[in-house]
Amino acid sequence: MTAIVILRRLLWALVAFVCVAIVGVAIWRWQGRVMSEAKSEPLLEGLKNFGAVPDFTFTERSGRKVSLADLKGKVWVAQFFYTYCTDICPLIVPQMGLLHLDYLNDPDFRSAVHFVSITVDPERDTPEVLNKYAERFSADPDLWLFLTGDKDTTYRLAQQGFKLGIGEEKNPPEVVKKTGEEKELFHSNRLILVDRKAQIRGYYSGIDVDAMVRLRRDLKVLLAEKLTS
Repeated sequence: MTAIVILRRLLWALVAFVCVAIVGVAIWRWQGRVMSEAKSEPLLEGLKNFGAVPDFTFTERSGRKVSLADLKGKVWVAQFFYTYCTDICPLIVPQMGLLHLDYLNDPDFRSAVHFVSITVDPERDTPEVLNKYAERFSADPDLWLFLTGDKDTTYRLAQQGFKLGIGEEKNPPEVVKKTGEEKELFHSNRLILVDRKAQIRGYYSGIDVDAMVRLRRDLKVLLAEKLTS
């Protein structure tokens, strides 16, 4: 059995385990709100054009700077998350891991695709923290980027650039007592597909198996397209 097969099985097992755990202990009000909203979210897929990603510069887990220019000419999938998240991140980050495994040893498209995870908690998610977190998923540093940067810049990119909800709210006393967390960060569960010209082509729920199937399909379509000026 190859290492890739083992990693894929481990990630699928992790997704399945977390799904069961979340359903079984759905006691946090924020989680309830997210799941409720997810059911009513409209489909924003089909390789339409949802606007351009604005320029940005963040720090990758390796310490190097990564900007939009580094992703031009590539098809990429973006997501927002944070390492201390105990709600939807344990679901959507492994989904990104499975996507990255699809292209880990792909001779045709490995150089043409990137996966980009951007933390919404830059105060705690330093490059060192992101590096340790990425190691849990055996993330290939050339294929899967973990980015951190200024909080205001991150929020602006999510809200104005990707048109996604992001923010924070104070936790109720019982949650503070249980977790020690005074506030809860919230962000979209969607993975965003971006083409070679940095145009947003679709939003896919990371907690919806069918949406992940459609993301894989649309990603392959974009990778098969040639870049034209």
